[in-house]
Amino acid sequence: MIRVAVDSSVLVASLNVRDSLHEQALILEEALAVPVVQLTFFDCVVAESISVLTRRLHEKGRHGDLGDLLDDLAERVPVDEITWVLPDVREFYNDVIGLIRASSGALNFNDALIALNCQRRGIYALASFDADFDRVQWLKRLTAPGEVTSMLQVLARHKPAP
Repeated sequence: MIRVAVDSSVLVASLNVRDSLHEQALILEEALAVPVVQLTFFDCVVAESISVLTRRLHEKGRHGDLGDLLDDLAERVPVDEITWVLPDVREFYNDVIGLIRASSGALNFNDALIALNCQRRGIYALASFDADFDRVQWLKRLTAPGEVTSMLQVLARHKPAP
């Protein structure tokens, strides 16, 4: 099983039909919907996604769409499938700050937290449209189906024989 974390840039785009990356997000999610891939949704990603989506709806005066959007999110990421990392912030705080410094501020707090939690959990691929993650040496950022296919081919070649 290959674990791939999902960033809020992909989750938000997949849920928001008016997002400029909506189609790209759906195509990426389809490429990741294979039996050997297990998607991981961190609580900080879900929280950030809810904040972004509700802010955008509020700014556009689309308050009536909120319920449907939250229902879509709950269907896409059921609460029992969320990986809870925010309780570990105290433990990771200094490392998060260090990664922010190392990236010269390109990574924000949430992004550094995501990257460090991926490393801690042995997750080396991240579905994200945020190029700032390219600065994280231990993460392979996936943005398109071809990248998913390449990753799966490389892993298949390195799989030990039974």
